[in-house]
Amino acid sequence: MEFAHKPVMLAECIEALKIKPDGIYLDGTMGGGGHSYEIAKRLTEGGRLIAFDKDADAHEAAGKRLEEYADRVTFVRDDFKNACAGLDELGIKTLDGVLLDLGVSSWQIDSAERGFSYVKDAPLDMRMDRGAELNARDVVNGYTESELARIFREYGEEKLAGKIAARIAREREKRPIDTTLQLADLVAACYPPATRHKFGHPAKRVFQAVRIEVNGELEGLGEAVTELALRLAPGGRMAVITFHSLEDRIVKNAFRQLTLSCTCPPDFPVCVCGKVQEVRLVNAKPITASAAELEENPRAESAKLRIVERLAANK
Repeated sequence: MEFAHKPVMLAECIEALKIKPDGIYLDGTMGGGGHSYEIAKRLTEGGRLIAFDKDADAHEAAGKRLEEYADRVTFVRDDFKNACAGLDELGIKTLDGVLLDLGVSSWQIDSAERGFSYVKDAPLDMRMDRGAELNARDVVNGYTESELARIFREYGEEKLAGKIAARIAREREKRPIDTTLQLADLVAACYPPATRHKFGHPAKRVFQAVRIEVNGELEGLGEAVTELALRLAPGGRMAVITFHSLEDRIVKNAFRQLTLSCTCPPDFPVCVCGKVQEVRLVNAKPITASAAELEENPRAESAKLRIVERLAANK
């Protein structure tokens, strides 16, 4: 299957980055290379794009898509949370721009064999890096009922977390839950028929929760966003697209901390904390997809784009 993925808010991201032809840019979530292609084509021979992704399929697809710009792109197969270490290995101290398009790609969802979809039957998997040990089947069949309820509640914001976890625990005693539709049907059965599809597919939140657990999507996210923002040269920009409230809250808080100056109690006569403002918010409120884009790509509906710009160091 072709790695087809429509880059979300592509024009807004490119505008946000204010790309310099000779700049150094990081796409931490390359996917099929949609955003990367638009960054790379704006660079001259003096510019450079560092493209991270932990999915081998993404590298194969993006390598072909970016072939004409191979002289200015460096591919790194790793999680963007390790990007600063990777940049150190490449001898890159500062960046002119960073883009993170978080979450799962459309291609990963649409490729049934990857086990992300709750409407296509396949073995439960959900690994973004297929070399990783933990997969969705391990989580669904191996976690305790209370552990499942916790991740459904915390990562899926699922109101019926306890009921669904109990149903899974009962069913897996009879036989393992091996496939995506097995899990989706179990979740759906926990909802009354009248309200089962009131807010979209009933398994959506549980699948999100399992996917986040399998891939450790929220672990270290705030720290990685902070580290990459501080890697920017003065005037450099970072654009982050989130798709659900949990990751958006983490990104929002990381950016907010970077905008703070002195955090000493107000009754202190002089600053002793030494905290200085590191970035400024380019957009006070997150940017969302246009009506035209939503008509073409409904999956952009929950996307939020936040942008910051690195400030010059205080002298």
